[in-house]
Amino acid sequence: MATMSVSKWSNQVIKQNQIDKFLINGKDFIDEEKISEKLKSCKTNDKNHIRNIIEKSKSIQTLTPDEVASLLNVEDEELWEEMYEAGAEIKRKVYDNRIVFFAPLYCSNLCVNGCRYCGFRTNNKEEKRRRLTMKEVKKETEVIVDQGHKRVIVVYGEHPLSDVDYMCDSIKAVYDVRKKSPNGNGYGNIRRVNVNAAPMSTEDLVKLKNVGIGTYQVFQETYNRNLYEYLHPFGPKSDYRWRLYSLHRAMDAGIDDLAIGALFGLYDWKFEVMGLIYHALDLEKQFGIGPHTISFPRIMPASGTTTFSDSKYIVNDADFKKLVTVLRLAVPYTGLIITARESPKVRDDVINVGCTQMDASSIIEIGGYSQSNGMQNKEKQQFMLGDTRSLDEVIKLLAQNDTITSFCTAGYRCGRTGDKIMGLLKGCIEGKFCKLNAVLTFKEYLDDYASLETKVAGERVIQKEIEEIGNIPYFKEHGLYKQLMDSYDKIAKGERDIYL
Repeated sequence: MATMSVSKWSNQVIKQNQIDKFLINGKDFIDEEKISEKLKSCKTNDKNHIRNIIEKSKSIQTLTPDEVASLLNVEDEELWEEMYEAGAEIKRKVYDNRIVFFAPLYCSNLCVNGCRYCGFRTNNKEEKRRRLTMKEVKKETEVIVDQGHKRVIVVYGEHPLSDVDYMCDSIKAVYDVRKKSPNGNGYGNIRRVNVNAAPMSTEDLVKLKNVGIGTYQVFQETYNRNLYEYLHPFGPKSDYRWRLYSLHRAMDAGIDDLAIGALFGLYDWKFEVMGLIYHALDLEKQFGIGPHTISFPRIMPASGTTTFSDSKYIVNDADFKKLVTVLRLAVPYTGLIITARESPKVRDDVINVGCTQMDASSIIEIGGYSQSNGMQNKEKQQFMLGDTRSLDEVIKLLAQNDTITSFCTAGYRCGRTGDKIMGLLKGCIEGKFCKLNAVLTFKEYLDDYASLETKVAGERVIQKEIEEIGNIPYFKEHGLYKQLMDSYDKIAKGERDIYL
């Protein structure tokens, strides 16, 4: 636990030299005038030009900012339909027909920042503050494990009482949980812990690396500098560039699995998409590795703030589908996360244009998994959720539509991260391994946690996947089909956590 005062702690967070080292001639990679100019100038009625861009994306090539701006400016609905179809095709080519699931685990809502849109901000008197003990972290994890989850993203407010040492202790606590499955067939545990936390120094990020985190996720919120400064009036988060280069520092610390995002509804959605693209391109330029995932949450109502109702930039459902589609085409190798902020209808819709990860059975109240009985409490949450369906229910619906659920974490434990996984994704190879491991982890879930109806739907999908795998020469030529079936039989007999 930190011993210095909150104000003193806040004042020593930012290390300017860990910003300056990434600047090019003293400038960062967000040129707002250039972005605005491209959005104005990259407009065309030439359908063939747009179709050429779509074809480039379908060949799994990263698009240029000019090409992205051209897609954002498309007005022809026929072209948008072609883009939706291309997004789905790219997703299948790179990631196959699977969805990866995770659960959020909020550990602390203590915060020193003053973000005007956030329920966690320090001057929000309506918010009920809490930091989980390690015993409580384990209790929350047990509930998540009993749902069938294998990966979580732990979330923290920025505060000396939830500093990097607290984070490391809580991550260890999550990994320590191992629990017999409800039906007694096997055991459950969390195999990958991702982290959503405030920007940190390189030294602190090394600590996270050493405790065994998966992905490190930081959202810029908005790439508009003036608006950013208004929305974040005080606290370490008020420094635009400290946040902008948080993932660059993570790379320096050896964390090569990174996640970016923006909070849509704060500013013009087309500008924010361009900001995300420039962010991805700068990571590739400086490190040879783009983001592993991109998120695009829309602002939702929160306690003690009217930012949601006051905003003139709220993104409607039609434009939301468009921005997700453009991101899918712009960085075809990158995973796209659609969270439970959105309604079931919206999530079901945008999954079809290229999303690869989602959460379910999500509770974002501190201690809520073990105490809230599934009810949302606005004064205890960062924001309100739109989709409160159970993991089992969502998996059943996906299976009925021939989508396989994956709880695979094999790539990370086999070292397929960073530049290794980027090469495999761009070459459409990683999906082959994931297809095999999706079958194995889905079999675990169906045997250990699924309702009867979900198990019936899921077993049908698994058999279809096994048949498809058996008809692909690559798998038989490399002995992978036999390894899959041997592993499948072991799981059916009660072994767990087998991966290829």
